[in-house]
Amino acid sequence: MHCPLCHHEDTRVVDTRVSEDGTSIRRRRECVNCKHRFSTLETSSFLVVKRSGVVEPFSRDKVISGVRKACQGRPVDDDALALLAQKVEEKLRESGAAQVKASDVGKAILPFLRELDVVAYLRFASVYSGFQSLDDFQSAIDSLRADNKS
Repeated sequence: MHCPLCHHEDTRVVDTRVSEDGTSIRRRRECVNCKHRFSTLETSSFLVVKRSGVVEPFSRDKVISGVRKACQGRPVDDDALALLAQKVEEKLRESGAAQVKASDVGKAILPFLRELDVVAYLRFASVYSGFQSLDDFQSAIDSLRADNKS
């Protein structure tokens, strides 16, 4: 890290703190040459590759927006959606990959949505998984019922 004042190449870290949401690290640094102190903010980039090939930053807001449509008219509040989006991001980041496919985001949403609201899960899964017939719905319902019995 170059000093912003004298542009010397060598600085040392004086203090490190993780942000409240855990998505960034604030470091207090000191130049070994001029003793100037400054802060840096470090974030990791996490990108989503869409079907079209377009690459964009992961957005919890987009996850919430997509899931909110499936939850329309259901007893699901904004806090629950925010928590779901956080869990989805954490699950995807566990892979260690800097980029994930948009389809992987959808797959990561499904188990958390299933826990949150089964009707919203069926709505989301029907679009995401491309249900083609009533048999697809019936298979998903049968799977939900089997899980509830165990």
